[in-house]
Amino acid sequence: MENRIILAETERLILRRYKKEDLQDLFEYLSDSKVVEYEPYKPMTLQETEKNLEWRLGTEEMAAVELKDSRKMIGNVYLGKREFEAMEIGYVFNQKYWGQGYAAESCRAFIEQAFANGIHRIYAECDPCNRRSWRLLEALGFRREAHLKKNVYFWKDENGKAIWKDTYIYAKLNINEYGSESA
Repeated sequence: MENRIILAETERLILRRYKKEDLQDLFEYLSDSKVVEYEPYKPMTLQETEKNLEWRLGTEEMAAVELKDSRKMIGNVYLGKREFEAMEIGYVFNQKYWGQGYAAESCRAFIEQAFANGIHRIYAECDPCNRRSWRLLEALGFRREAHLKKNVYFWKDENGKAIWKDTYIYAKLNINEYGSESA
């Protein structure tokens, strides 16, 4: 039997820790310019993906999302602990699997698990131009709390000048603590 640590399961997905055998599946989406368009990194080469996989193998904040039926790893969910009983969530999925509900299904499982374990608040940051991302957050019950103007940059232009970007901040409170999100 293969060695894998399962974190959660849904109807169609296995959410687990990364393993070395994920390299090709990881490379398939981290090398895709459309997939990483809003990420703070450029499309990766195979060597860069190998290095990135080593990091993923060593962290508990990153979970691989695998299809139950084919065992193909199709994306990842990031869930990092923050101060004040909060967590930050993020996700990146292979473009071939967009629009099929896999991101929502995997995020929902982790959100429910985090809240059941006493997490008070989960938040996400995303680029306002990344409509697919913030619409997913809204579908998951997150509320937009802020629109930060020109607060971050990942790249510089040919003259070395920062290319500033805006950020949306979304959050969801643990309704088990309050009975409603409006508290």
